[in-house]
Amino acid sequence: QVQLLESGGGSVQAGGSLGLSCTASGDTNRGACMGWFRQAPGKQREGVATIWIRDGRTAYASSVKGRFTISQDNAENTVNLQMDSLKSEDTGMYYCAAREGVSWRCSIGSPFDYWGQGTQVTVAS
Repeated sequence: QVQLLESGGGSVQAGGSLGLSCTASGDTNRGACMGWFRQAPGKQREGVATIWIRDGRTAYASSVKGRFTISQDNAENTVNLQMDSLKSEDTGMYYCAAREGVSWRCSIGSPFDYWGQGTQVTVAS
């Protein structure tokens, strides 16, 4: 089992920045693919970014590419999401997730096995 705990988030004006962190505990070797997802009110959950912990390979949804950066801190078992140039449409609950399995299936389109409780991000226009 892998436990995930998000931190960060909050409220910001459009054009501003926020950072999220996700700390993994438990059997962290099982969740080599880490990702961030978000869900806006009344909308389906969507993938934001993924990172393959073993080589740092990253991937992003087109809606956030160039604005968001996912990174890892292996010493702290932490994955971060730096969000810049925020827009009102970035508002939502952000979830950290981990997936077992192979690197070529580490993508926002794959099912993830472990989820955090979520942290709220609100961007005011």
